[in-house]
Amino acid sequence: MDSIQFSVTIYALISLLTLFFLVAWLRRKPLPPGPMGWPIIGNMLMMDQLSHHGLARLAEKYGGILHLKMGYSHAIAVSSPEVAREILQEQDHIFANRSTTIAITYLTYNLVDMAFADYGPFWRQMRKLSVMKLFSRKRAESWDSVRDEVDAMVKSTAVNSGSPVNLGELVFSLTHDIIYRAAFGSISHESKEEFISILQEYTKLFIAPHLADFIPWLGFIDPAGLNTRLPAARAALDRFIDKVIDDHLRKRKKIRDQNADKDMVDEMLEFYNEEGKVNETEMLTRDNIKAIIMDIMFGGTETVASAIEWALAELMHTPEALKRVQQELANVVGLERRVEEADLEKLTYFKCVIKETLRLHPPIPIAPHKSSADTTVMGYHIPKGARVMVNVYAINRDKNYWEDPNTFNPSRFLQNGAPDFRGSNYEFLSFGAGRRSCPGMQLGLYTMEMALVHLLHCFTWKLPNGMKPSEINMEDVFGLTAPKAIRLVAVPTPRLSCPLY
Repeated sequence: MDSIQFSVTIYALISLLTLFFLVAWLRRKPLPPGPMGWPIIGNMLMMDQLSHHGLARLAEKYGGILHLKMGYSHAIAVSSPEVAREILQEQDHIFANRSTTIAITYLTYNLVDMAFADYGPFWRQMRKLSVMKLFSRKRAESWDSVRDEVDAMVKSTAVNSGSPVNLGELVFSLTHDIIYRAAFGSISHESKEEFISILQEYTKLFIAPHLADFIPWLGFIDPAGLNTRLPAARAALDRFIDKVIDDHLRKRKKIRDQNADKDMVDEMLEFYNEEGKVNETEMLTRDNIKAIIMDIMFGGTETVASAIEWALAELMHTPEALKRVQQELANVVGLERRVEEADLEKLTYFKCVIKETLRLHPPIPIAPHKSSADTTVMGYHIPKGARVMVNVYAINRDKNYWEDPNTFNPSRFLQNGAPDFRGSNYEFLSFGAGRRSCPGMQLGLYTMEMALVHLLHCFTWKLPNGMKPSEINMEDVFGLTAPKAIRLVAVPTPRLSCPLY
């Protein structure tokens, strides 16, 4: 009898437990749709598809929000304006953090920069410093560096008139010189070359995957040699920036003039605390300064250079658009003088060229975010800590919002009510939206406009060796940005009647 009662009790407990788990399973919120993964590794065999092109193709099958299991981590890809709006506007407070990797965390001195620091009081201090000091329109030195370096670019292009010019290398050198000068002031050519090599290694390491990012206990497997390369790269930056900081500190002791020209390092040193404490008075440590400098260099060099090169490539690939924008310059500015900053607002079609380039080729094709809490998006469960990839490239080409979305057509922005990229139109997100929108947008846009308008106004451009516009390679390469796979080369000829330099 006792054995029968025991069996009934066990059976009842099993039934209750089964019912409990069944109810819990039925009530659980489903994850977004996505491809089936393998045990433990999940969808890690699909790592090569985590580019803007790969995620756009997956979105065609699974929709504007999809889920991937990358080892122990959840990854959410967003490829539609509706989902982007819910994440970047309605739930911006939950998705205000950036997703990071072991490499990014290490290279930013444990996230003490602005680009990757978690949202909170420290990040708000960094954002305020950037907006009010480093990228402020009142900071004339940065805008002066743009004008001066654009003049130098025009001169070097004119000197090479009639010969093929590698425009990709030309504009990368331009943007690097602008940001380098704005950040550090005048430093020797040898120092600049040293910093470029450091920057190139950082670029490679930022996008290099580490197995431990997805399966922590596999950190000892390191085929890319990150465990060695990461300390070496940061040590190289330490040596370089420490010398720059020390030189600036010595200069500050000698020069007491508050009205003296200041570069970005000078601006940050006004908040520098040599004891290494960040406190309520918004002081910065050396690590803060180093990490923010890397943000500035990454955000202001390759992104802007890539946008300028893509604009030129798209115009040469679409000769009628090139003819129209150069005709506008001839009509508005004339061919007897150089274009001036005041002319920019009168160049309606030129502004449309800028917008169309940024639509097709956003500076950062995938914006990384991270959920700080469990939440629900479009009826789907998003776990805390999930990596959220906002595919700006796919959103800017959504066929539900754009006619012929893959065609370069600046005239689309001549229509009344055309979207703008400043964060309020979620079908056009080239500079992000919400709390983590790009703080350097104003300086980056100014650089792009001034460089492009001078190259178009001062020169006519011909493809080399009889190449046809249709033969220009228009493929990109995925990384932190998405630059042209093959550099654009063209032959310049001066088109103005006035001296170019």
